[in-house]
Amino acid sequence: MQGRRMLGAIGAAAVMTLALASCSSGAAGDTAEGGAQDPTVFRVAFNQDVNHPQAQALIALSDELEARTDGAYSLELYTDETLGDQAATIEQVQSGTIDFAMVAGSLLENFESDFSVVNLPYLYESPEHQMSVLNDREIVGELYDSLADDSIQVMAAYHGGVRNVYSSVGPVETPADLAGQKIRVIGSDTNVRMMELMGGVGTPMAQGEVYTAIQSGVLDGAENNPLIYSSLSHDEIAPYYSLTQHLMMPDYLIGSPAVWDALDDETKGIFQELLDASVDTELEAFAAAVDEATAAAEEAGATVNEVDIEAFREAVQPLHEERVTTDVTRAIYDAIEAARG
Repeated sequence: MQGRRMLGAIGAAAVMTLALASCSSGAAGDTAEGGAQDPTVFRVAFNQDVNHPQAQALIALSDELEARTDGAYSLELYTDETLGDQAATIEQVQSGTIDFAMVAGSLLENFESDFSVVNLPYLYESPEHQMSVLNDREIVGELYDSLADDSIQVMAAYHGGVRNVYSSVGPVETPADLAGQKIRVIGSDTNVRMMELMGGVGTPMAQGEVYTAIQSGVLDGAENNPLIYSSLSHDEIAPYYSLTQHLMMPDYLIGSPAVWDALDDETKGIFQELLDASVDTELEAFAAAVDEATAAAEEAGATVNEVDIEAFREAVQPLHEERVTTDVTRAIYDAIEAARG
């Protein structure tokens, strides 16, 4: 397996070190005068708003962690890309500037190409299927461990929603309707190739730039779940939301291995237990939030339409064959298929 140490320059992370140095009350294991451990507040980067189900799950996790450790540990969530876009926060986790970050699964392909196997379109039959396999270390443990040399540790996989295409041009019903349309995707070769097979032109771009890009005509649309579509008001500038249901890409809470290794075994056990519980909590909350977001988008003027899913599924099948090429990816792919139903 080949790893790449950073996504880009780390200058921003160096600046953030000074800005955030006072945010944590103490590193794991530090003790105050008299022998008591100083409270440790782990800094967590998140690119969506505080009402997102993942944010709410992490806030609840923090409350439980603080209670279970008698105030020794808690999380502080930095929402709305306060600490930078997801690529930048991965760098900050690597450099030790922050402790944890929630990031899209496709970004980890930039460090280990085998991650593409869990980001394939039409791979999972349901969110429950997705979470059961991506939090099973017997299936994905070797893949996750491949990031250790990059100073990245996968703490847990979370459901990131079912992604659909939306456009300023008109409704998309078949791959032919996407011809020539520039559609924003999260930056990875797999996502760019996926959109090409779906009929469009995959255009990587940071989430915070998408609204203006569609509004100005740089992009014709994007693809994302209903929560993001509605909460970022993309329904205002791309009112055609087409239920391609092409992707259930996981999001990962990643952390610094040094932070995890510094914890005692009891605290690790509590933290892992709470992480496992938060995956289920987030999954349930996400389903309810999708219903609310879809209704809000339609009320704002968006048109939601069904598509020829089988046409899209058939169109992207070559991507499965292109990405499942190693012993690791084949084993994971087969395990995901075996877990269906």
